[in-house]
Amino acid sequence: QVQLVESGGGLVQAGGSLRLSCAASGSILVIYTMGWYRQAPGKQRELVATIALGGATNYADSTKGRFTISSDNAKNTVYLQMNSLKPEDTAVYYCNAWLSRDEYWGQGTQVTVSS
Repeated sequence: QVQLVESGGGLVQAGGSLRLSCAASGSILVIYTMGWYRQAPGKQRELVATIALGGATNYADSTKGRFTISSDNAKNTVYLQMNSLKPEDTAVYYCNAWLSRDEYWGQGTQVTVSS
């Protein structure tokens, strides 16, 4: 089994910054992709950003230029630096990881951006 534990969420004013972290632990051989998704109240879960084992990144249009995803493969940890936060970024942010054919999710961390 694999566990994903997120940290770093909280309340911030519009224009501010937050940094999320997600550490994977357990029976890990190789993590092929890690990423962040978010779900706002009444909305579907959506992609925020992903990073592949080789370092390739993918961002949602709404986060390009403001958010930066990075990883430390030795620590099985992924980070999300969020700058210029907007009220519409308010959501529960979930960490995601793909290991071979298996997908794992974290429990989520709340990010609230006040106007």
